[in-house]
Amino acid sequence: MHVHHSHRGRSHHGHGRVYSRLFGPDGFDRGGGWGGHFDGGPLGGGRGGRGGGGRRRLFGNDALKLILLKLIAESPRHGYDLIREIQALSGDVYAPSPGVVYPTLTLLADMDLIAEQPGESSRKLFAITEAGAAHLAGHEAGVKEVMDRLGSLARKAERTDGAPIRRAMHNLGMAVRARLEKEGADAQTMFDVASLIDEAASKIERL
Repeated sequence: MHVHHSHRGRSHHGHGRVYSRLFGPDGFDRGGGWGGHFDGGPLGGGRGGRGGGGRRRLFGNDALKLILLKLIAESPRHGYDLIREIQALSGDVYAPSPGVVYPTLTLLADMDLIAEQPGESSRKLFAITEAGAAHLAGHEAGVKEVMDRLGSLARKAERTDGAPIRRAMHNLGMAVRARLEKEGADAQTMFDVASLIDEAASKIERL
């Protein structure tokens, strides 16, 4: 009996991580598709990989700065426009969260690399400054690297259409949320759901 209790303890701990990934601040339940999971990476150094303690990061802060600057240099843009453009360039694989993009835009403005433009819209429209253009010119290799990386994500998405998986993950999220919000769902139900998800993950890893 004691051994059984210890096993359950490990399951409880694992569930916290699973539930957080599904319905946390950046889980797929908020963004739909894959975008919510990726906000930085090898080009900027996040804690990636299994057991790293955080989400796998595709683009770090410096890389995202260059991407935003590059796009703003092409045309003045709002934050939302930038998110959608990055998502389109990556083949809908990657979309930085507003919680990452807007503070980065504020930082770029503080550095005088971009400047807010007057307009009637409540959204802030940013254009590149002379200093921003000079910054891009001085980091030409880095700009090419990050833009090539976005293109690589798009090409990979074309080779492997993830639509069925996105649909399945969306269905999983809806099913889990519905079950846990259902009357009578208790802590044990939560742990049992986590156990099923962990079992499915293990089977996928062995494919």
